Amino acid sequence: MPPSSGCWTLLLGKPKVKASPTKSGAQAHLDTLICSVMGFYPGGIEVKWLKNGQEQMAGAVSTELMQNGDWTFQILVMLEMTPRSGDVYTCQVEHSSLPGPVTVLWEAQSDSARSKMLTGVGGFVLGLIFLALELLVYLRNKKVITKLKNPICYLGGSGFLGR
Repeated sequence: MPPSSGCWTLLLGKPKVKASPTKSGAQAHLDTLICSVMGFYPGGIEVKWLKNGQEQMAGAVSTELMQNGDWTFQILVMLEMTPRSGDVYTCQVEHSSLPGPVTVLWEAQSDSARSKMLTGVGGFVLGLIFLALELLVYLRNKKVITKLKNPICYLGGSGFLGR
């Protein structure tokens, strides 16, 4: 709770910038890039989307500046686009707390590159599954061998002799 009197020192809050894609449900070939800018103070900020270095005004939509509960602000800027292999998209942010613009890149991947990456991830997961199965078989066999090394002998009549 703030004091009833006195001075306040408000510090500049540097923005945290993140760029991420989402699939647009309406048209399969369209994607939406979202530039999330969080935790900055004061509220004045400029956020742009660039494609291969050229500002993209068409297809760019911004939310209103939203105030967080800690005196900082956040804003989202979306860009609807059709990804093509080799295209580089940049979210560029200018704010008074920064010495210069901050840029976050997102590069479109071809379907074959995406497919190769998914194949690699799938192969890695499959390898982990086989490794776990091999380990399970090994440990089960080790228990059987351990039991065979320590047999219990029956001497007849009076009782058992363990080894």
